[in-house]
Amino acid sequence: MPEAFTVVLDVGKSLSKLSLWSNAGALVARETNANRSVQGAGYLALDAKGIEEWMAGVLSEFAARAPITAIIPIAHGAAAAVLRQGSLACAVMDYEAAIPATVQQAYAPNRDPFAATGSPLLPVGLNVGAQLHWLEQLHPDLLSSGATILPWPQYWAWLLCGVPASEVTSLGCHSDLWRPASATPSELSIARGWAQRMAPLRRAGDVLGNVSARWATRTGLPPDADVYCGLHDSNAALIAARGFHELQSGDMTVLSTGTWFVAMRSMAPDARIDIAALPEERDCLVNVDVFGGLTPSARFMGGREAELLCNADTPRLDSKPDQPAFIDAARRVIARGARACPSFVPRVGPFAQNRGRWVNEPTDPIERGAAVSLYLALVADTSLNLIGTCDRLLIEGRFAHCEVFVRALAALRPREQVFVCKTPDQADVSFGALRVIDPTLRPNADLQRVLPLEVAVGAYAAQWRRDAAGIEATS
Repeated sequence: MPEAFTVVLDVGKSLSKLSLWSNAGALVARETNANRSVQGAGYLALDAKGIEEWMAGVLSEFAARAPITAIIPIAHGAAAAVLRQGSLACAVMDYEAAIPATVQQAYAPNRDPFAATGSPLLPVGLNVGAQLHWLEQLHPDLLSSGATILPWPQYWAWLLCGVPASEVTSLGCHSDLWRPASATPSELSIARGWAQRMAPLRRAGDVLGNVSARWATRTGLPPDADVYCGLHDSNAALIAARGFHELQSGDMTVLSTGTWFVAMRSMAPDARIDIAALPEERDCLVNVDVFGGLTPSARFMGGREAELLCNADTPRLDSKPDQPAFIDAARRVIARGARACPSFVPRVGPFAQNRGRWVNEPTDPIERGAAVSLYLALVADTSLNLIGTCDRLLIEGRFAHCEVFVRALAALRPREQVFVCKTPDQADVSFGALRVIDPTLRPNADLQRVLPLEVAVGAYAAQWRRDAAGIEATS
């Protein structure tokens, strides 16, 4: 029997990726596209059309290369598409759209309490409910009879097969639309009529249908290729992690790193979480895994902060040839007390109200990169503490290749086993999507235990925490 192949569409905030996988879990090809934002009807919007055109071209290449039997989408949270009469009714709002203060002020009092949704009140459009509220101000009839609301991953599934669906990992991602403990729509969503407009709820691993005739003609995909419902991208990292024997059971946390650093704690079966005990003002929340389980989470915009803090002459923090130089520079940075104090992206992360600043700012490009890596480790350590991370931690994504970052984090968390994957594609969100389709699939790679930095970080970290607390108190 000929080998079958699966395509994973990963629509991230900064990048979109299409990857081609064998049914044994081997990565065959991967193509990447830089996303952009566009101006919608009065607001910043995601470039759905541009992503679609790029996707069509790459799918054509993949279809000519291998017999594709399945496609599954994953995508970032805080985005939703509104359909009318078989097409987008309006541009899909970018969560960085600046929602007017008066609109936010009118919206906020009507939200369900954090203890019910696990969804904190977030800035700009990071709550999907705030986006829908503003869209209704701009287009009063938008969500009236005949409209269908789709989470962002399921928009791409619908585009490929024509079957609308919703799914819990996206609904439960700080949307204000879902009550995770009861697995029901929020009171706000019901009162506003949004719950009634949501596409039917399906599981991430459900087949919604076959590739439509239009897409089969457009790309050369087999007309019997299955399109799966799909899921929120960070949740896919949890599924990937559970494939490793070291992480198959018990309490463990995955730290996904990219534009956002998202820590998601997958708890032991007998563990319980008090949603109200999480500090929502510090960007903690409760995500929902593919099985509907509550997943304490914390996040900050680590990739964005790295972009802001690194100069043009600073090598990429994950540049393999520069890792030994970064490690050497970390010793000098720690000895001099050169440090970045949080936070450099306003209103998000565990120090959301702080104004970032440098102390003993490095001028050497390598030392600057090492200092930024240490900063990321210290903020990540704070976020992990807030959600009670214990036992085991897997770091995945771009910054898993940054040795100062991962080794500093291991040094800061000596009671835990900290891992990265020797073969990164076997631990990433795309591999997790494959395991949604086939839960028996196991990674063809080993985890690597991260060795702590050989230089003591305790005094450096303690001073950084004092700086952060002082800034927080006076901002």
